[in-house]
Amino acid sequence: MPRIPLAEWVQRIVEWMADHLAGLFDAISLIIATVVDFISWLFLLPHPFLFIVILGIIAYFAGRMSLAIFSMVGFLLIYNLGYWTQTMDSLALVITSGLISIIIGVPLGILIAYRPTARKIIVPILDFMQTMPAFVYLLPAVTFFSLGVVPGVIASVIFSIPPTIRLTQLGIQQVPEALVEAANAFGSTSFQKLFKVQLPLAMPTLMAGVNQTIMLSLSMVVIASMIGAQGIGAEVYRAVTQLQIGKGFEAGLVVVILAIVLDRLSQNIFKTKAR
Repeated sequence: MPRIPLAEWVQRIVEWMADHLAGLFDAISLIIATVVDFISWLFLLPHPFLFIVILGIIAYFAGRMSLAIFSMVGFLLIYNLGYWTQTMDSLALVITSGLISIIIGVPLGILIAYRPTARKIIVPILDFMQTMPAFVYLLPAVTFFSLGVVPGVIASVIFSIPPTIRLTQLGIQQVPEALVEAANAFGSTSFQKLFKVQLPLAMPTLMAGVNQTIMLSLSMVVIASMIGAQGIGAEVYRAVTQLQIGKGFEAGLVVVILAIVLDRLSQNIFKTKAR
């Protein structure tokens, strides 16, 4: 039985895209790099102590006192360990990936909730994206966007966007049919029905998808460091390659603190908005 030259086909497609769509990729790279640099600069602008106080205030009003105390103590520990700049760089990467995933994912979730044909096309693609090993995304990302933070953001978006799409669709489809029929009876347009009935009621489920997207973006921080993305992931990767167990533990602890703070903070902010 002759072997199907699947690898050759994929290679040719990637090479064609790299040759003919270079201008588009350069524009995307410039936009993403600018956004990441701006967010990182914004986080590094205030003194770390001022940043920690602001974070504590946000955590207090978004959640409860225990969350504020943990956030402040955790980030004070990060500052004390000397990983402040790297943490802010990683945070900028995570936030940029999350914003892109939300901007793209929510409209796609609405689309597949309304259009069965689009659902039949997009859902298998999401299955493919979620089951493909994350390392595989690094290859085309590096081919199209070279090394650095941009391919890390692109790979993070591909890896983390499915929960936002799926849970946006689920939230809209779980809206009681009686409420949709009532909106139709009052003469609501499709736009009014979506933004005044379905999306507000679907918000808790939608925000759960956003929370998962943020956490998956954070999980890509270490992997993105393998292709030149700076941040705390680079410290973890450097410690692994040099067998520095102590440094690896410190950098890993920073990732854990950042993950817990982002998870709890996003959950509480999204619950507040959902109400």
